[in-house]
Amino acid sequence: MKEIVVLSGKGGTGKTCIAASFAVLAKNKVMADCDVDAANLNLLLAHEILEEHEFQSGQVARINEASCLSCRLCEQYCRFDAIDNCQVVETRCEGCGLCLLVCPFEAVSMHPNIAGKWFVSNTRYGKFVHARLGIAQGSSGKLVAMVRQKAKDIAGTNSAEYIITDGPPGTGCPAISSLSDADLALLVTEPTLTAHHDLERVAGLCRHFGVSQAVCINKCDLNESNSRSIEKYCEKLNIPVVGRIPVDDSFTRAVEQGIPVVEFTCNSPVKEIEKMWAFLDSRI
Repeated sequence: MKEIVVLSGKGGTGKTCIAASFAVLAKNKVMADCDVDAANLNLLLAHEILEEHEFQSGQVARINEASCLSCRLCEQYCRFDAIDNCQVVETRCEGCGLCLLVCPFEAVSMHPNIAGKWFVSNTRYGKFVHARLGIAQGSSGKLVAMVRQKAKDIAGTNSAEYIITDGPPGTGCPAISSLSDADLALLVTEPTLTAHHDLERVAGLCRHFGVSQAVCINKCDLNESNSRSIEKYCEKLNIPVVGRIPVDDSFTRAVEQGIPVVEFTCNSPVKEIEKMWAFLDSRI
């Protein structure tokens, strides 16, 4: 199987809309949403949840009120201010276990921290793996790795040709986890100075990990000068620009309907997406 991960240096470039369109165009595939901090591919892929699993990451302290004698040593030694009036504030607890060590009455115990959930869903396009990270929770890179591994397992079981991954924006830990061992990264950008700057950062990340890359310029006619600047940058680094999608309100209307844009209309931006997928399909 081949994995295509759709990334962007910044949010709001249209990455998810393009990933959803690829989910329609690819014939035999599994979809994965690795933007676990703010997952939204599920909004465009009507789905039915088949499996729901808790995601455990680290541990959190709990104080047994029956055993606690309010000596407040735990409050005194906690460097994260995670204990207030002999009660653990779970959103602040780092799970270091120091309170467990200093409590003279063995009133503190450590428990697995439920940091979110991950799901396996069925769509009319194929199987879909996605997740939801809890509020104020970390370890998003670990959850991304879990989502990708499950998608690979399903793809292997079903002899799928592709895994279409909607990656997170930026260049942090979730993006790094999304890129690991991917076959190709499609970098979606737009003709603004901010997007160009962030494109350079995520392109550097792909080079660092040895992942082939291609670029799609969304809203390419928003600023033609900036579009040309992005094309020159890509030409200098031998990165193919495989898509130039003009501004069109059909994307917004498709999102309002909760469907991929390639199923909403067949105008020129959609034809550009179809050509882009044909190129990626032939390349890998």
